[in-house]
Amino acid sequence: MRLSNEWQDYECLDAGDGEKLERWGSIILRRPEPSAMWPIEKGNEWENISGTYFRYKDGGGHWEFNETLPEYWTINYKELTFKVSPTNFKHTGLFPEQATNWDFMMDKIKNANRKIKVLNLFAYTGAATIACSKAGADVVHVDSAKGMVAWAKENMYLSHLENNYIRYIVDDCLKFVEREIRRGNKYDAIVMDPPSYGRGPNGEVWKLEHNLAYLVQKCSELLSDEPLFFLINAYTTGISSTVLYNILKITIEKKYGGKVDNGEIGLPISKNGLVLPCGIYGRWQN
Repeated sequence: MRLSNEWQDYECLDAGDGEKLERWGSIILRRPEPSAMWPIEKGNEWENISGTYFRYKDGGGHWEFNETLPEYWTINYKELTFKVSPTNFKHTGLFPEQATNWDFMMDKIKNANRKIKVLNLFAYTGAATIACSKAGADVVHVDSAKGMVAWAKENMYLSHLENNYIRYIVDDCLKFVEREIRRGNKYDAIVMDPPSYGRGPNGEVWKLEHNLAYLVQKCSELLSDEPLFFLINAYTTGISSTVLYNILKITIEKKYGGKVDNGEIGLPISKNGLVLPCGIYGRWQN
């Protein structure tokens, strides 16, 4: 388990009974969390909150706020700044558990002693993009959702990276990779955060269990002669991190050597020292 335990502006205060309580700067939010299946005793801290997300039984949900919140606010992780805003699908635009992966990528890029070109697929609001850019890499950011790419650009400005090379693209990730292969473009590092299910801007259907292995295989054709790392994040229920390990082992490691590792990522729960599991990763590094 790799923990994102170096936050100052974010804190998982408590979790259990299918919920989590989080501090985002000075704002406290209460959200559903299916992985928090253990029982807890909820104290007064669960009531003195800024907002709660209620999930509908048939899917979706809504926020109820106990105070007037700004449309968005910002939080910092080390030298990175992010826009945070509660969305109608429960998320806030940022996954703080990914900080351990940002640290990994930034360290690899800073210590490469050469210019690194990164491809970020299913790039969402661009936290990994600005982490890699802040470390000195050129980044190509691809996501099928126009609104998320716009949010990612806001994060770029918040971290004062507008003069760095970041190319933002709204596209189906698999189709983009296939076109990049035909164009002969190469990347030193690839990071992806594929959803369980999704649709591209032109209705392309993505299913992780059907498409992931093929996508990684195609991405292997985009890597440069001296690739630095290949990182896969996943949140799909029922998928073991060993699946990611196996895919990277028979594609990237087989072709380039290096080593693969895998596991869970999580957040420390400040109330009791427990850990909230937040997803899986598989990563290759040279």
